[in-house]
Amino acid sequence: MIVILTALDVEQNAVLEHLVDLEVHEHDKGTLFDIGTIAGHPGHRVAVGITGAGTTTAAALTERARAEFSPTAMMFVGVAGGLRQKLAIGDVVVATKVYSYQGGRSEDDRFLVRPRSWELSHRVDQVAHRLCRGHRWREFLPDCAGATPPDVHFGAIAVGDVLLDSTRSDLAQRLHTFYNDAVAVEMEGSGFAHAAALGDQVPAVVIRGISDHADGQKTSSDRAGGQVRAVANAAAFAIALAVSLEPESCSASDNPGSSGPTLPTITSKLVARDNAHVGEQVGVQFNWGQP
Repeated sequence: MIVILTALDVEQNAVLEHLVDLEVHEHDKGTLFDIGTIAGHPGHRVAVGITGAGTTTAAALTERARAEFSPTAMMFVGVAGGLRQKLAIGDVVVATKVYSYQGGRSEDDRFLVRPRSWELSHRVDQVAHRLCRGHRWREFLPDCAGATPPDVHFGAIAVGDVLLDSTRSDLAQRLHTFYNDAVAVEMEGSGFAHAAALGDQVPAVVIRGISDHADGQKTSSDRAGGQVRAVANAAAFAIALAVSLEPESCSASDNPGSSGPTLPTITSKLVARDNAHVGEQVGVQFNWGQP
């Protein structure tokens, strides 16, 4: 199973559009996940959850989903602000590196950055790049994707609990100076990446659609449909990537009727002195330490 997390309802709905046979799975602490099968691909099941905005809840619910489902891979899917003019509204960014940009040391006259970062799983990176050959992933785009097909970019993203909508603010200047390779900015990816890295190195990827250019025009861009287009494209690429990864194998938990190897049952009689029968001993023979 693959887990896909989102921050917003509109992002979650875009992912669910690709799934069939949906059912609700409730975690014992109340978190609700939608579990379904990718349409046309019965071997690929996906659990979808929503975290809300911010790195803290993203981290907490990433760990909750990882522990609940033991997924083969995890994805965080949603929108981001573009930091490069070459990124068009609706383009998709696959994060090769996720920066947590808010760490640092504040002194009287300067701020010394102390970032953390997490890199994309090599396996997922390889599969994602192959998806872009011949634009095969576009087969998953909805009919309303628009006349101009989106492109996919691979690059670093900067993440913090701040909604950036300016090219001249102190934060914008800091990102430009100290995180100059970042091509997009968003608010959940570092919490997700950190939790995934702590979870036995489960393969994880952040996929974002560019909904605006973090330039003071976010509201206008959203009203013009930029956010809807961005989430649809990001979800399409995420689903294409999920299909390209290995389908889940049928395990005992997926199929209650299946069972593991049959161990021999040993039945022996206990005989006391003078052949007095005292009962039977029934058990399973284990050969500890033997191949």
